[in-house]
Amino acid sequence: MKVILASKSPRRKELLSMITNDFEVIVSNVEEKLDKNLTPEEQAKQLSYIKAKAVFDSTADLGDRVVIGGDTIVVKDGKIFGKPKDKEDASNMIKTLKNSKHEVITGISVIYQKQGITKEIIDSDISKVYFTDIDDDEIEKWVSSDEPYDKAGAYAAQGKFGVYFDKIEGNYYNVVGLPIHKVYKILKSIL
Repeated sequence: MKVILASKSPRRKELLSMITNDFEVIVSNVEEKLDKNLTPEEQAKQLSYIKAKAVFDSTADLGDRVVIGGDTIVVKDGKIFGKPKDKEDASNMIKTLKNSKHEVITGISVIYQKQGITKEIIDSDISKVYFTDIDDDEIEKWVSSDEPYDKAGAYAAQGKFGVYFDKIEGNYYNVVGLPIHKVYKILKSIL
């Protein structure tokens, strides 16, 4: 059965390759809009679902297939931090998150067709991330690099920003962008 990752994220591609190398990437290109009536966890699930569903629908001619969608958001005190719009936005995010705890929520949606029957599995994973203090010069240096701008919360656990992590409660790979322990169990049950 063909496995498709509905994501342009190089991190998700790398993480899925820890489970299988037999997959292809098809980017959904859906508009990611937040719905203020949903909780942050529901938002992550909804965004992962619309990505997976768009790719699943566009690949109907392939027959039996598995499509995996993911979306990661950063949340502190109920406020969602998406990808920063610009340098000022990235700087404000890091200033808000420094020297404190926040949550990283990744929604995962797996839509598959097997023997002509379509099923959907929607889940999420939540990790708590604790940052150390980060001074203004360090923030300025960080937001002047290219790294913050395609990442929720303006940072990545696996990159240079990792030096500011005090600890993580929960799954590390969830913080990177795909809770592979959950994806593995789902794929194992399907394939």
